[in-house]
Amino acid sequence: MSSIIRPTAAQQTRRFVVLAAALFAPIVGYGQMLLGWGQSPAEFSADGDQTLRVAGYAFTIWGLIYTWLIAYGVWQVLPRTGESDLLSRMGWPSVAGMVGIGLWVIASAADQDAATVVLIAGSGLVLVVPMLMSTQLIRAAPTRDSDRWLVAWPLGLLAGWLTIATAANVLTVATANDALPPGLPPTGWALLAVTLVVAAALLVTWRLRLMAYPLPIAWGLMAVFVAEQERNPVLGFSALAASLLVLIVALILVFRLKRDIAR
Repeated sequence: MSSIIRPTAAQQTRRFVVLAAALFAPIVGYGQMLLGWGQSPAEFSADGDQTLRVAGYAFTIWGLIYTWLIAYGVWQVLPRTGESDLLSRMGWPSVAGMVGIGLWVIASAADQDAATVVLIAGSGLVLVVPMLMSTQLIRAAPTRDSDRWLVAWPLGLLAGWLTIATAANVLTVATANDALPPGLPPTGWALLAVTLVVAAALLVTWRLRLMAYPLPIAWGLMAVFVAEQERNPVLGFSALAASLLVLIVALILVFRLKRDIAR
């Protein structure tokens, strides 16, 4: 189990920055919708969804992610919360990731296509890379440990959703700007994107043994099936198969292999 110590003044400052970032992301996200400023994320996606479409209900996952991120931000700033190794390692990366998704909303509202790609991909990478570097800490966190449920899970959910959202964002921007490379037909690029997302989901899950990462990816792939099953059956049913593959293999990796390691 990670060592727990009282936070230093610098660490306490970082914690307040984390809380501010956890609040910034949903405030910007919901604030943009309430104010009606610029185009909504749905309008941004619809502008280039001819290659890959995701059913609108999939984006309700943001409510869960935002809520869990706020819980993480509030919990880690409480006086009784000690400074664990995982909190220390993921503090600043989580700030970058949460600020990044807030800035993505602003960029998409302003129709800044290139900026949305950089922000969403960067927000995912700044979470996934340090999580992979903290593999042993995440695997070793006991089932009832706060680090697992209030650090690894909210950040894992966000990282997983950003993985599939990055693929969709890249295809959306490329399609809207007629920038898809000519080597493959649009369906071919969409299938390639689905394949890469599945590969990332299984590789990261194999390393972390954390269901928080693959679940939003399986959720997003299922939403691709719902949106594409009639318009593009090849893509739709491929996404369905990919969603089930991610879910089944992830369950095996997380529960069976983790149990084997614990023996």
